[in-house]
Amino acid sequence: MNGAEYIIKFLERKDVDIIFGYPGGKVLTLYDELYKAIEGGINLKHILTRHEQGAIHAAEGYAKTTKKTGVVFATSGPGATNLVTGLADAMLDSVPIFAITGQVIAPSIGHDAFQEADMLGVTLSITKHNYLVREIKDLPRILEAAWNIARSGRYGPVLIDIPQNVFAEEIISENNKTETDCKLRERKNPHTFESQKAKIMDLLSHSYRPVILAGGGVNFSDGAPENMRKFMEKYNIPCAVTLMGKSVIDRIHPLALGMAGMHGLPAANTALAKSDLVIAVGTRFSDRTIGNPQAFAKATSIIHADIDVAEISKNVKVTLPIVTDANEFFLNLTELSESNISAEKKIQWNEWVREVTSVKEKIGDSVKMLFTGKLKMREVIQYIAKKESGDDISYVTDVGQHQMIAAQETHHSKAGTFLSSGGLGTMGFGLPAAIGCAFGKDKGKVILFSGDGGIQMNIQELATVRKVPVPVKIFILDNNRLGMVRQWQKHFYGGRYSQSVLEDNPDFAMIANAYGIEAVKIDLRKDFFEKIDNILTNGKTMLIHLVTDPEENVYPIIPGGKSNHEMIFSEEME
Repeated sequence: MNGAEYIIKFLERKDVDIIFGYPGGKVLTLYDELYKAIEGGINLKHILTRHEQGAIHAAEGYAKTTKKTGVVFATSGPGATNLVTGLADAMLDSVPIFAITGQVIAPSIGHDAFQEADMLGVTLSITKHNYLVREIKDLPRILEAAWNIARSGRYGPVLIDIPQNVFAEEIISENNKTETDCKLRERKNPHTFESQKAKIMDLLSHSYRPVILAGGGVNFSDGAPENMRKFMEKYNIPCAVTLMGKSVIDRIHPLALGMAGMHGLPAANTALAKSDLVIAVGTRFSDRTIGNPQAFAKATSIIHADIDVAEISKNVKVTLPIVTDANEFFLNLTELSESNISAEKKIQWNEWVREVTSVKEKIGDSVKMLFTGKLKMREVIQYIAKKESGDDISYVTDVGQHQMIAAQETHHSKAGTFLSSGGLGTMGFGLPAAIGCAFGKDKGKVILFSGDGGIQMNIQELATVRKVPVPVKIFILDNNRLGMVRQWQKHFYGGRYSQSVLEDNPDFAMIANAYGIEAVKIDLRKDFFEKIDNILTNGKTMLIHLVTDPEENVYPIIPGGKSNHEMIFSEEME
């Protein structure tokens, strides 16, 4: 077989059932072998997006939904460079992506051939690892190594750049194996759970105000959300989440405090500010979560459990490092003897829980008074969140004000049902990620919240969303603004709205109709409440263009560089 056929068979052995991509000259041999394999009955389908960035964000959405590896194909040059934003996004949010790009023929590399780009150099800092396959004999080893790297330890993207001639060359017989012996080197771990167990219990037994901070590592670890809840309920310890960890516990759980951080809920931020023991799991203490790392938890002990040793004490100096998988951490914690915690200590913790949960609904109760005048993003998201919260409902957001409101308002009974771009904050992520999410589901629906700015960055994927197996409801919250930019300009730049007003937005419903998608435009509050129930239940993929208040802001907000307790509220909330 040739190199391209070997790649297809390799993916089949890895149980890959879907590939997102876009063809081009240097990958024609690969796409030809893919065509033959699909015609031959292979259990594999290819989703043609309308842009390579759409393809990789769709692969991210699929990976986040299924916990499988997202696979994407792109051609050389601009095809490959169009993957860059998605690779960086997957790197920061720890998403397993397996990207194969075409390259000019090996002898032409470095000679500025047509559609040549140095993808090793371009993607060095935004992939977990990358490869250039210069000779066909190296292909089996590199494929296996790349797959293992993407899925080992902390997940992340890998890229394999393959010259056009390698796709066409014949694999020699000794390399034509079903599996290639490729073991990753294991680092010695001095911070195992077992070695730190006594110190963990010592910190717990001396704590008066413990709180869990759960990140994306909990979301991606099989069994971790369930074992985290068991531990919380056993010891009555409250839990705040990061944006990436949002769906690991339903915010209506009595011990759930909601999202912490720049636009986090008061209960979560208050708990982090007042806690004397933060149990942080699967999180990297980003600036959007803790604000000022130097000021964070000055009088607080920190247990930090993370699968990536590089994250330990990188942003915040921790008291007790534990390098482990999130599920193993909570499983081991739950198995610790309850006799180590005194009855008096549990009473103290009960009082602590009552203190932090007393402010849990503060923001929700306050904003209800604001639903006058023009239609608000929050009332739209709040209403939909109350109607749609089952295991089969997945929420996807783009980036901006609507993203933060959705993170505050939606609640989830199943982990992995809130998809958003966290670390990179990628506008344009929403629509293609919702498509990938839909392809990862066999029932239910996907609800996408996007802004008028973000939707236009990958709006061409309206052509792709028609192919999804479950309905996608696309809510465009159009305030004729780059809303988050405008809010920062209002608060911190003297109200000088430089280039943040979008006065020339199109009629998004008409654009959707042109793509063959049913759509409706809603300007008034009464029309929204008259039509929304049918929109949510009609079983169709739809686009809903909602004209919303351009002056609406997201609260609370923590100014850059400030600490969790330094929240700014609206005048009405104050």
